Amino acid sequence: MRRPLIFGIVNITADSFSDGGLHLEPAAAVAQARALLADGADYVDLGPAPSNPDASPVSPAQEVERLEPLLAAIESDRISVDSFRSETQRFALRHGVAYLNDIAGFADPALYPELAAARARLIVMHSLQSGAIADRRDYPPEQLYDRIRRFFSARVAELRAAGVASERLALDPGMGFFVGGDPQCSLVALNRIADLKREFGLPVLVSVSRKSFLGALTGRAILERGAATLAAELAAIDAGADMIRTHDVRALADALAVRSALEDNRRRFTT
Repeated sequence: MRRPLIFGIVNITADSFSDGGLHLEPAAAVAQARALLADGADYVDLGPAPSNPDASPVSPAQEVERLEPLLAAIESDRISVDSFRSETQRFALRHGVAYLNDIAGFADPALYPELAAARARLIVMHSLQSGAIADRRDYPPEQLYDRIRRFFSARVAELRAAGVASERLALDPGMGFFVGGDPQCSLVALNRIADLKREFGLPVLVSVSRKSFLGALTGRAILERGAATLAAELAAIDAGADMIRTHDVRALADALAVRSALEDNRRRFTT
């Protein structure tokens, strides 16, 4: 059975929506990153700044200060850096990280020559917010996929024209507040993963972990959304997602192990 890459979330922040303050200290962040890798993560996605609507802004210098001890302690080829700041991305590239994960979808053309010359893979995310930080805006669910498609058509063309090789790109359609306050918007994004892959021929990353739309659908508080998160992640994988970004690596890895065993058993004993 096809197994997606797993990106374990480590937020090095004071006010991320579900785990703010838990891993702000370097020792706590390094310990969490190593625990996620041991649980089955292929990469740890380090977030030095929050992006939820209620978060306080963080400067690029603060982001670098938060990242530096982790980049020194964890193998660079297991690291993804989650930042839309060009200064932070340059810092991460100098340290040889495996991925840059940009919620603004690499909106700074001045950085493109450096991106083209680098080896890191780029996760290009779509969002409704041009300023990157999420807000609570509405968007018509029936119009969302066309917006996602138009965004990626333009941004992927720009990156390719700048010399970024196609095999270094992955797409993230956005989830939760990034695609609208109505939970139907996130469901549209999930249900159109196969269309996105077919149209662009690129890997797709999905990040639904503990998101607001799961709370709206289930009535559960943030830290009670584990079952809803896993259900949405498995649905995304069934739809063709190649990468899953999650807080609970162990739950996803265990679920994938059971699914793989079931498939292997079916092939051996029922066909």
